[in-house]
Amino acid sequence: MKVLIIEDNFDLAENMLNYLRHEGNICESASNFVEGQDKLASFEYDCIILDIMLPDGNGLALLEEIKSRNIKSGILIISAKNALQDKVDGLNLGADDYLTKPFHLPELNARLQALYRRKKLEGDMFIKFNEILINTDNHVATVHKEILDLTKKEFYLLLYFLTNKNRVLTKQSIAEHLWGDFTDNMDNFDFVYQHVKNLRKKIQLAKGNDYISTVYGLGYRFNTNVS
Repeated sequence: MKVLIIEDNFDLAENMLNYLRHEGNICESASNFVEGQDKLASFEYDCIILDIMLPDGNGLALLEEIKSRNIKSGILIISAKNALQDKVDGLNLGADDYLTKPFHLPELNARLQALYRRKKLEGDMFIKFNEILINTDNHVATVHKEILDLTKKEFYLLLYFLTNKNRVLTKQSIAEHLWGDFTDNMDNFDFVYQHVKNLRKKIQLAKGNDYISTVYGLGYRFNTNVS
């Protein structure tokens, strides 16, 4: 899951980043309204954690902008204990959930996981396509009921393919989805090839079909027409 944290409190933002990354998520952060706008204009995210009180603008105004641009990310707003009206306004504007500060990081992660399942997986923790089954709760992928020995990146790469079946995914979009901010200064994304190659090999070793095809000059596609 790729998460954007828009929060001006440095310590809180760092705690969220470190915890969510440790749980296997790809996380980026913005410390103010303008940085949040820039991130949203440049990248796609599965979920957005949005603080309502920002130093250079109101998070609710950014929420309105997100909705007006038809950005499909799940939105979790966070607010101070006494800001009931802000929470109500945020939900009315289209936020999916809210947490009141202070909160426990495991609860934050659980809320995000539930939000991701609702928005991306239609509420199900399992993704199945033919012989491939992914459990997004325990991060286990199987082919013909045989557990694949995948790295974290390979697991999320397979998940990314399965949630974008038949779409051409460029090397850049794959890199940005799986590595986030770390791709900002990269000259090329050739390293994606090795990760795709390893994933294909492991699926085939488990007697799975080779659904992942190369689209020359563009990237890769998970092709559901393979039999």
